[in-house]
Amino acid sequence: MVTPLMLEKWSGKIAVLTIGATREDGGSRAHVIKIGGQQSLPFLFQEGPSPHRPVIAFEVWDVYPQDWQESLQRAYVYSLKDPIVWAKTCVEDYNEQILCLRLQGIHPDYGNKSADTEAEFIKELLKKVDVPLIIIGSGDDVKDNAVLPICCEAARGERCLIGSAVQDNYKTLVASVLADGHNIIAESPIDINIAKQLNILISDMGLSLERIAINPTIGALGYGLEYAYSIMERCRLAALSGDKTLASPFICFVGQEAWRAKESKVNDDRQGIVWEVITATALLQAGADILVMRHPEAISKVNSYIANLFRE
Repeated sequence: MVTPLMLEKWSGKIAVLTIGATREDGGSRAHVIKIGGQQSLPFLFQEGPSPHRPVIAFEVWDVYPQDWQESLQRAYVYSLKDPIVWAKTCVEDYNEQILCLRLQGIHPDYGNKSADTEAEFIKELLKKVDVPLIIIGSGDDVKDNAVLPICCEAARGERCLIGSAVQDNYKTLVASVLADGHNIIAESPIDINIAKQLNILISDMGLSLERIAINPTIGALGYGLEYAYSIMERCRLAALSGDKTLASPFICFVGQEAWRAKESKVNDDRQGIVWEVITATALLQAGADILVMRHPEAISKVNSYIANLFRE
């Protein structure tokens, strides 16, 4: 006699977040990306539906990424010298469906670009590629607060995902996202309580919970991955149990973390790719909805992994 599987039934579900706006929606994107909507823990399809697959976004910088490892730079040949060409390479050569634009050039140590310069760059990028965009700052709070609102306005109507809002510095960005019709990334330092509180603070300003993606600030393999996994799992369990303030999809910056690990910097082209793949696949099992990655081969392998999980 075969013992039937014990199946959990959950009262809650993850919010569906839509990125990008087509012409019918008032934008110019060729398609939209939907994430979230799960009614079970990751890939337990018998317990509840998972209507939208996790997606991977190529990370593109507005400046040449001179501190990237040589093995990572070689993967893109010469396209890294021109961010427009870089973005088109990701879309046309690798069939990428969504891009993550990092405005690293606004950082004082990377060029200190002005808000007007970045706004013009975003307008040009939107003309050259027609996929939905994630737009994130440089990590310098002062410059990000000055530049991101102008960039939100430059991309008005395109329903981008803008980041990141943090607990001590979120009001300016939330106001801009509200005014220009975008979504927002809420960043918390691997802390479920801060993640919940930040979502509440953002929603109190009038932005619905369905327009928030949580960045739980993950670590790579060997650098806090298991702790990040446990925080993401606790968030997802709370959300599925009915806590709507934590029922936001996750975005994880895998490439950033995997390629800063010392193991990815050895004189071996393969090890960095493996580090990025293992970090990404582990986070998918924790509930990641968007993975921001860097190496094309690593992205291809993780896309195959996702397709295999959803093959039926």
